Amino acid sequence: MKTLGLIGFGQFGQLAAGVLKQHFDVLVADPAPGAEAATRAIGVGFGSLEAAAAREVVVFAVPVVAMQEVFRAAASHLRPGALAVDVGSVKMLPSQWMTEILPAHVDLVATHPLFGPQSAKAGLDGLRLVVCPIRGDRYLKVAAFGRSLGLTVTVTSAEEHDREMAYVQALTHLIGRSLVNLGIPDEQLKTASYQHLLELCSLIGADTFELFTAIQTQNPFAAEVVGAFVDQARSLLDQVAEKRL
Repeated sequence: MKTLGLIGFGQFGQLAAGVLKQHFDVLVADPAPGAEAATRAIGVGFGSLEAAAAREVVVFAVPVVAMQEVFRAAASHLRPGALAVDVGSVKMLPSQWMTEILPAHVDLVATHPLFGPQSAKAGLDGLRLVVCPIRGDRYLKVAAFGRSLGLTVTVTSAEEHDREMAYVQALTHLIGRSLVNLGIPDEQLKTASYQHLLELCSLIGADTFELFTAIQTQNPFAAEVVGAFVDQARSLLDQVAEKRL
């Protein structure tokens, strides 16, 4: 088995550990209270950031806002020929930071698993994984590994990823989190469209506000798309108000 260091053990890190332990000797690093106990429950190792960063494959599963700091802490411990992978929800900034901060003797691949613990409850088959090449050609192996897990893999550039995610993720999460905060009820007379909104709330409701903030602020194309949506909603309500007069 190849050795894999998993830096970050939040909701997605724990999901990833449960999958990756079948294929790698996994060592987790996370300073959060309770992280070591959680690794024992899943059946993977626990150690320092330095030890995790020294493995053959290193997966950074930390919030986007913490990535630069974590990359700097890990950089000097990455071994020549290692593969470094991130799993952030945006791709242009993490790709830039990895290129600037991590040593030239390390291959780099940016990824975005378009799923989390909620959507992966029934398994990984058919769920989507985006792979963005940065340095080296091992993105091909990452893509092949994803397909071996049953994932639908798309290889694209970090820029194209972020352009699409401005609609697919930033807009969707704004609508979903707004509905969660509104607390829309499961009505007896619901239509199929309303049921889709309830399902959206169920999928997004467990996500952290940290993730929501990263999606809205770290994607350079998000503000324009979300702003246009808000403007359209306001315009429609203004048109309705005019009809009332």
